[in-house]
Amino acid sequence: MTETIQILPQRQQRVDARAMLSVRRRMGRSRIDRLFQEGAAKIRLPRISADPLEAVLINTAGGLTGGDRISWSVEVADGAAAVVTTQACERVYRSSGGSAQATVSLTAGADARLSWLPQETILFDGSAFSRTISADLAVGASALFVEAVLFGRLRMGEVLRRGLYRDSWRIRRDGRLVHAEELAIGPEVAAALEKAAVTGGRKAIATVLYLGDDAERFLAGARDVVGGDGGASFWSVGDSGKLLARLSARDGYDLRKRLVPLIGLLNGTAGLPKTWSI
Repeated sequence: MTETIQILPQRQQRVDARAMLSVRRRMGRSRIDRLFQEGAAKIRLPRISADPLEAVLINTAGGLTGGDRISWSVEVADGAAAVVTTQACERVYRSSGGSAQATVSLTAGADARLSWLPQETILFDGSAFSRTISADLAVGASALFVEAVLFGRLRMGEVLRRGLYRDSWRIRRDGRLVHAEELAIGPEVAAALEKAAVTGGRKAIATVLYLGDDAERFLAGARDVVGGDGGASFWSVGDSGKLLARLSARDGYDLRKRLVPLIGLLNGTAGLPKTWSI
């Protein structure tokens, strides 16, 4: 008698992580109010002697791949200020099935200031990545959003030919939608980037959005910084100003040469997060 052994398909381990931080103003400073962490999503708070509070996001899994899920939530209460960045660039590796998904939810109360400044997302050949960013800002709040993406690392000899990248933003101020965008590139990523209407062959892009009552005064400076590597525009949206800049570059090194001074210009006295210069 022959015994039949059934071999079940192995289920691959996937990242399913989330973290939440809320910041309140107490005793004249912005301080941590609540902190929740689960799975590979961690938040660290460096010691800083003055506002704004700085939060560093860490994905201890070391990157994302198909089927992974990671979620970040940050709430900055009335009058408080926070800068949120990452310990390192997020890496999205080749997918064996499905997309890696990142969800970002941000809230800023009246007269609060929030800066969302993660380091670049690096996409590898065969990767699939989808990100959703939603933010709700109260009257008088100001916010700076930066997202940069590298389609492979040119100086490392990496070439991204095929993959999928999706990015969706919904930003509201006082309940009114003031910014929305949808970006999708793939599956023939390299071919799409070669088109003049996309990046003209450039492998690094960034979107920089600043919302605040004082946004217009930064327009001339932003255009000087961006130069011929993109563009910057200003609109009045309701009771707020909106400055939007787009940058593209040959690679991540060249992108940073424009992006770093632009963040310094728009982020006030907080300047550039320390992790960006390590």
